[in-house]
Amino acid sequence: MYTINKIVLLTFTLSIIGFYNGYGQQTDTLKITFQEAEKQFLEKNLSLLSQKYNVEATKALIDQAKLWDNPTLSTDQNIHDGASKKFFYHNNAQNLGEVFVQLSQVFLTAGKRGKQVQVAKDNEQVQQAEFNDLMRNLRYNLMLDFSQLANLTEQGKVYQMEISSATNLVNGVQKSFDAGNTSMKDLIRLKALLFGLQNDLVENNRQINDLETELKTLLQTNETAYISPILNNRSANTVVPEIPALIEQAKANRADYLSNQYQLNSATHNLALQKALAAPDVTVGMSYDNNASFAPNYYGLQIGIPLPLFNRNQGNIKSAKYSEMSQESVVKENEARLKNEVVAAVNQYKLTQQLFSAQQTTFNEQYDKLFTNMLKSFQQRQIGLIEFVDFFDTYKDTKLKLLQQQYNLQKAIADLNFATGTTIITP
Repeated sequence: MYTINKIVLLTFTLSIIGFYNGYGQQTDTLKITFQEAEKQFLEKNLSLLSQKYNVEATKALIDQAKLWDNPTLSTDQNIHDGASKKFFYHNNAQNLGEVFVQLSQVFLTAGKRGKQVQVAKDNEQVQQAEFNDLMRNLRYNLMLDFSQLANLTEQGKVYQMEISSATNLVNGVQKSFDAGNTSMKDLIRLKALLFGLQNDLVENNRQINDLETELKTLLQTNETAYISPILNNRSANTVVPEIPALIEQAKANRADYLSNQYQLNSATHNLALQKALAAPDVTVGMSYDNNASFAPNYYGLQIGIPLPLFNRNQGNIKSAKYSEMSQESVVKENEARLKNEVVAAVNQYKLTQQLFSAQQTTFNEQYDKLFTNMLKSFQQRQIGLIEFVDFFDTYKDTKLKLLQQQYNLQKAIADLNFATGTTIITP
């Protein structure tokens, strides 16, 4: 019975570790820095390409707004002559039959065409800003996924190391138990510890798999690739500019803020256009009439203008005015949100920076040595099981907290860059 339990335990442990290590070996491992990932993302991401086409579509509407209205050509000719009983009959000498031709052109007044072009340009700016905002959001998600994947990978190494140590302990205690030198309680306690670590590793691997899927979609990499992120933690010592300067940078670079500004410009220009549309346009035309007036060949000049007695576009003007007022409120709210987000991001970065220092590296090394010494002390029965298990759990929790601090720093950097709309700190 002991042999079967031991084999099952070893097989389960090795299968978990083997899955974690073998995943990268069975596929193409892509070791990549964030700068390299960002470059690949900008070149290949399909969401960006799709939004870029929308920008090009609005640019085409600018050219359309510049075009003149087409002239209108109309003609009128008798199709049946009652006297001659003929169809399409025309005899100029006998003054029989009629041919009428008219050519007319609409001329816009009050600068309508220029105002239409300006509104089209405003819409193009809005689309460009939305493209930039999409890129800003996707880059933020890329940075978070990249940092979290790096963090989970390091956590996996902690679990693997502890599982390896716990497996050796279980094997040794199992032999001691079989020899009658160890109690069942101690053996079960260690097996429970090992089982908990194995479950933690499985959950860690599940999260890694989800992030791998999302990153491969963002970067458009091969579906069988295994992304291995390389992080640079030198950014922990970066000094950020003062808050007023960061707010000004955010106003100049944040696409969502600029988009609202452009929409306000568009609303203002649309109001001017709607007022211009109240002015009547002029239609000018020339006509030629054969055999239908006092002169056999009649040439006429036509000028037409609608009389604005009922429809002076007053409803559209009122609607455009309210739209402008609404957008003004949106801009003010967006500016207040921008300032608050910049301040919060700076404060969060400074708080995280205080926890992350060069002393952590020294502490890490000392803590690893202490773990090795405690493991030896337990194996040599210099400390008891309860003391060792408490240290074992504390060691794991502390190592994971140190890794979490590194991730929190990377997230604080991503939040600061996201809040300002530009790269204040290079990840």
